[in-house]
Amino acid sequence: MFIGTYEHTLDTKNRLIIPAKFRNQLGDKFVITNWMEHSLHAFTQEGWEQFMAEISAMKSTRKEVRQFQRFIIGGATDAEFDKTGRVSIPGNLKEYARLEKNVVIIGTGENSFEIWDADEFKAYNEATAEDFDEIAENLDFDF
Repeated sequence: MFIGTYEHTLDTKNRLIIPAKFRNQLGDKFVITNWMEHSLHAFTQEGWEQFMAEISAMKSTRKEVRQFQRFIIGGATDAEFDKTGRVSIPGNLKEYARLEKNVVIIGTGENSFEIWDADEFKAYNEATAEDFDEIAENLDFDF
């Protein structure tokens, strides 16, 4: 399970250390792609395959589906670790996610995690915190 928030830095060669706790769950290869709110999303191979099955089941005659597929699949890259546990972030993904030096890695559950620019995430998280009660009330779950 990918949980927690971790702060790391992007080096001058666009390499990012992924937390050891996450590396152990990812295996040798995983997928990183564009995501919502100018973040990146990293999937385990299994998680990516499940996600691709869902995307493939969508009706590609719908413009929004084609746009989503192109953006997510076209932006995806296979990732693997170097000997020190770093992963290279391609320029197109770095640019989309507005990654500078300071980066936040956020667990999002069973098969994935997000990568954010630290300043972007701080602003996003502060705005979410302000609305959290209302957001929670509008979700359909019983805890």
